[in-house]
Amino acid sequence: MFDPGQLRTFLTVAQTLSFTQAAHRLGVRQSTVSQQVRRLEEAAGRQLFSRDTHSVTLTEDGEAMLGFARTILEANERAAHWFAGTRLRGRLRFGASEDFVLTRLPEVLEDFRRENPEVDLELTVDLSDPLQEQLAAGRFDLVLVKRHPGRPHGRLVWRDRLVWIGAERLRLEAHRPLPLVVFPPPAVTRARALEVLERHGRSWRVACTSHSLSGLVAAARAGLGVMAHTSGMIPPGLQRVPARAGLPELGAIDVVLLHGPVRGGTGHGSAEALAQAILAAGDRLQGAA
Repeated sequence: MFDPGQLRTFLTVAQTLSFTQAAHRLGVRQSTVSQQVRRLEEAAGRQLFSRDTHSVTLTEDGEAMLGFARTILEANERAAHWFAGTRLRGRLRFGASEDFVLTRLPEVLEDFRRENPEVDLELTVDLSDPLQEQLAAGRFDLVLVKRHPGRPHGRLVWRDRLVWIGAERLRLEAHRPLPLVVFPPPAVTRARALEVLERHGRSWRVACTSHSLSGLVAAARAGLGVMAHTSGMIPPGLQRVPARAGLPELGAIDVVLLHGPVRGGTGHGSAEALAQAILAAGDRLQGAA
């Protein structure tokens, strides 16, 4: 009853909440995306998106279609793999930023390992910039990292906002330097936080530096300072700093997939399979952002 191509287009629009971004991700024209969504709505006999010139949102029927679409496409993919008679094999070198690994990514990796048992998945957790440097040096097949909006490289998985977070009992004084809990340079969140504070003339000091997200979270929970963090993945025990604190807005941040150079064996095929799994789960990975 439902065309798989139309369902994939629907899921992409649902993940990005933008016909323009969905078209960019799928590599087609926006008119094609609109046409496929319209045909799916005609097949369902229901409106799946509420859209105007400023926003795109899922209707109640659209929310229901999310689950059906995933189930249909997953069943279709399993059938295709079964009858193709081919299975992915070999080593897949995957790198990801720690906040993704500690929150949303394990479920996707678990599903990928279950569906591709003959792929040896090697996971490396690090900061976004070092991961990209190692990718360029040929040490990874795929990485999931943060980038600044507007930069062209990478396949957009989702866009989130950076926010200031800290312990509930933390009290900030406007006349004193803002205590920061940060990754070491060249971390993307650190660079954004310092750039924004300097631009707004807000004095600051580094209260804690750690290569580990767990270390930063522990310091923030202890009340040492504030962190710049993605709004959709705020760690337990921390909360957004209230607007009355007067801290400047940090803006948006993109989460993208980057592929490494094509090498021998099945690394490229398994990297693309994992990339598709992450893109398909983009809305779940984004969480509440």
